[in-house]
Amino acid sequence: MPAAYDQLLAHHREVFLLGSTSALLGWDQETYMPAGAGDVRADQLALLARLQHERVTDPRVAEWLAACEGDAQVMADPDRIANVRGLRRDHDRATRLPAALVAEIAATESRAQQEWAQARARSSFARFRPWLERMVDLQQQKADCLRRDGQSRWDALADLYEPGMNAADLEVLFAPLRQRLVSLRERLSGGDRPDDSFLRVEIDEARQEAFVRAVVTAMGFDLQRGRIDRSAHPFCTGTGGDVRLTTRFHKDNVLDALGSTMHEGGHGLYEQGLSEQHLGSPLGEAVSLGIHESQSRLWENHVGRSAAFWQWCWPVAQQHLGVACAGHDAASVHRAANLVQPSLIRVEADEATYDLHVMVRFVLERALIAGEMPVAELPTQWNALYGEYLGLQVPDDRRGCLQDVHWSCGLFGYFPTYTLGNLYAAQFAAAADRALGGLPDLLRRGDFATLREWLRREVHAHGRRYDPGELCRRVTGAPLSSDAFLTHLDTKLSEVYAL
Repeated sequence: MPAAYDQLLAHHREVFLLGSTSALLGWDQETYMPAGAGDVRADQLALLARLQHERVTDPRVAEWLAACEGDAQVMADPDRIANVRGLRRDHDRATRLPAALVAEIAATESRAQQEWAQARARSSFARFRPWLERMVDLQQQKADCLRRDGQSRWDALADLYEPGMNAADLEVLFAPLRQRLVSLRERLSGGDRPDDSFLRVEIDEARQEAFVRAVVTAMGFDLQRGRIDRSAHPFCTGTGGDVRLTTRFHKDNVLDALGSTMHEGGHGLYEQGLSEQHLGSPLGEAVSLGIHESQSRLWENHVGRSAAFWQWCWPVAQQHLGVACAGHDAASVHRAANLVQPSLIRVEADEATYDLHVMVRFVLERALIAGEMPVAELPTQWNALYGEYLGLQVPDDRRGCLQDVHWSCGLFGYFPTYTLGNLYAAQFAAAADRALGGLPDLLRRGDFATLREWLRREVHAHGRRYDPGELCRRVTGAPLSSDAFLTHLDTKLSEVYAL
C-alpha cells in the first residue's frame, strides 16, 4: 500500500479534477451554453459539487492526515508540511458543511446566475429579488456551519477567500483609505483634466480584439495552454494547462477592453505560473483571492496605465487600430487611461475611485448576511451609499445593485479581496521596481518577461506555502498597508493632472 501521504495527494488530485471540471462547465455557461440548457447545467454542477464534497470529507482523509501529522519523516519535509497543512484546512472546513447543502447551493447558484443575467438585461431587481433572498438564506446557513469561536457569519465566509481576513481588520484599513481617496479626488478636481476623446473613438471590434490579443500575448499569456473569449462580465478560470480568459468589447472605449484583458491576463499568468510539479495539491494552488487580484491589478494598473507601457504600446495600437489613432499619441492616451471620474460601474471605475465601489459592497453584504437588512431594501441602500461615497445618483437597477454577478454566484465575503489586491499589487510593484533596477525601463522596451518571471519566482511558485500576510512580508519586507498604493496614486496622478 502507498504511504498515507501519497494516498492523500492522489485522492486530492481527484478533488482537483472534479473542481476543474466544474470550472469548465461554469465557463461554458457564461460563454457558449445554449439558453435552454440552464436546468441541466444546474443539475450537472450540483452533482459535481456533491461528488467533490464527498471526496474532501471521505473518512479516509482524516485518517491519512492524522498519519501524516504523526509521521516525523513527512513533517520534516517543507513541501509535505505545506501540503498537509493546506489539506487539513480544507478538510476541517468541508466536514462542517452538509453534502445536501453544498449541492443545493451549487444548483441554486447556477439558476440564480441565469436569472440575474435576465434581470440585469431588463433592469429589474424585482425579478432577481426572490433568487437573491434564497441565496442569502443559503449563505447564512453555510456561514452558521463554518463559523467558530464567536466568529461572525460574514467573517466565516470571507475566510474562504482570504485566510484570516475579518471585518474588524478591514474597517481599520478601509476607513482612512476612503478618506484619503476622497481627498485625492477633490485635489485632482483642481488640476489639468486629461483629454479623453480617444475613449469615444468608435473602433471595429475585430481590430480591438487583435490589439488586446497582441498585448496579452506580449505579457506572456500562453495561448497553447489557454484561450480568450467574450462574456458580459470578464473573468478567468482554470488552472495549469487549461486557463480560460474572457473579455468584452464596446463600439468605443478600446481602453476598457484593453484593461479588462490585461486584468484577466494577470489572473491567467498566475494560474499558468503555478507549479506544474505540484498541480492538484495545495502547493499548486493560488494562496488567496487577494493575492490573485494583486496579479491582475498589477498588470492592469501598474503596467497598463503607466507612461512607460504606452511608449511601447502606442506603435502596437497604431498597427492594429489604424486610423482610429489619428490625432492622438502615447502621452495623450496615457493621460486618458488615468482619467479620474466617479462612475456608476465598478469594473469601469478609474484607479482612484475603484475601491469606493468595493467599500459600498462591503457595507451592504455584511448587513445582508447578518440579517440586519432585508433583501428588499438593497436598491435603496445601494443608491444611498453611491450618493455618499461617490456623489452619484443611480438611475436604474442595471447600473446599480444588479451590475455584479457575484451575489448570484454566492460570493459573499469576496468583494474586499479586490481592494486587498490593489494594496498587495502596489507593494509588489514597488518591490519589483527595486529588485529589477527600475520597471519603467523594462516596460518601455516591451520587456515584460523580466517582471513576469520575477512574479513567478516570488509569488506564483509558492502556491499555498505561506499565508497571504507572510507572503507579502517575504516579497516586500513589510506587512500589508495602504502606503505604497496611495504613494503610487499620488505620484502618478499628480503628474497626469499637472499638479
